[in-house]
Amino acid sequence: MRRALAGLTTRGRSFVAAGATAIACAFVLGERDLLRAGVLVLVLPLLCTFAVARTRYRLACARRLSPTRLPVGRESRIDLRLENVSRLPSGLLMVEDRIPYALGGRARFLIDRIEPQGSRELRYRVRSDVRGRYRVGPLTVRLTDPFGMVELVRSFSAADSLTVTPEVVPLRPGRLTGAWTGGGDSLARAVAAAGEDDVAPRDYRHGDDLRRVHWRSTARRGELMVRREEQHWQSSGTLFLDTRRNAHWGDGPGGTFERAVSVTASIGVHLVRTGMRLRYVTDVGEELPAASADGAFEGLLLDALAVVRRSPGDALRAEALAAGAGGGARGGLVIAVFGALSAEEAGTVASRWRGSTRVAVLVGAPETDVGASGAAGTGANGAADGDVPAPRRAADLLRAGGWRVVTVRTAADLAEAWARAGEDPARAG
Repeated sequence: MRRALAGLTTRGRSFVAAGATAIACAFVLGERDLLRAGVLVLVLPLLCTFAVARTRYRLACARRLSPTRLPVGRESRIDLRLENVSRLPSGLLMVEDRIPYALGGRARFLIDRIEPQGSRELRYRVRSDVRGRYRVGPLTVRLTDPFGMVELVRSFSAADSLTVTPEVVPLRPGRLTGAWTGGGDSLARAVAAAGEDDVAPRDYRHGDDLRRVHWRSTARRGELMVRREEQHWQSSGTLFLDTRRNAHWGDGPGGTFERAVSVTASIGVHLVRTGMRLRYVTDVGEELPAASADGAFEGLLLDALAVVRRSPGDALRAEALAAGAGGGARGGLVIAVFGALSAEEAGTVASRWRGSTRVAVLVGAPETDVGASGAAGTGANGAADGDVPAPRRAADLLRAGGWRVVTVRTAADLAEAWARAGEDPARAG
């Protein structure tokens, strides 16, 4: 009863106050009829409180999200099933599913009555323009009397999670030139650079794939030798995202950090779907270790990018560079998505990552645009070092260190920029 009295609505409290006032005035004025009216007005909300407090509904709730992971700007449908598992019909129910403000307005429903063992199907849609992981639920049920005097809130404990991932831009199919693959079709120079000289060869057998011939052992022994089938190479790569706070500017979907996250998601999904064994690294360390290219890793990558935030760091730390360079040391592909880079930071990156196919994607404002050519130390118009803008100077230093550099202003520019990155560096230059 104490909880029920605390649930009195404004109407119920007004009736209590009016009834008490009428009773007091009746005693002062000696009016018996006023006393009867005051008692009636006072007792009505109390009776409603007692009736609602004694109500024992047994309700079951089930929620289904379709889909549970979606890109920004898309809608997800949420289906609710509310079932009355008691032997008594329910009264008037006000149902509200708690959802964050970013997913839209409140999801409220008014249910007049649910018969015993009956159920009601509820449905609504949510969408968000901001990536993240959001909690949907729990469902709250408000019990009220027919007069609206008292309102009690009951809440379920179950909640679900909805993940809003960054925008993914489809890229053209195909591999980057110079990114070696596994299964015996890799270039000999790429294999040698990757350190396969210690492979144990065996004699050639009829039916062996000639692409698996180990030419060094063949020249040394004077007969055909092939690599053992268990010495199998698989495409591998490292995806690096620069999350430093001072490397990005702007907030919301128009900020460079959100653009960089979308670019990273697009490239990561594209590489995973081409069969690459990928790992995800940021400037604060390794986030996702290398795993087989499948739908599970794609989902993990999108989940990680959905909740990534800017790091408080101001400079690229040595351990972050070492984590990113780990993939390059093994001969894999390195894709690095940067915000603003100073000339000193670009020189450090160029010197740390070596021995692999490296692509730098610079995300920023129009002044960060650079051409496909240009030597370190001069701008596109041949200006001296002091006249070259810092972003252009950083791009030139990366190119001098063997990187392929492309720039994008928004994620929509990535498809064309990625096609340029796939060209032969010598021919593109």
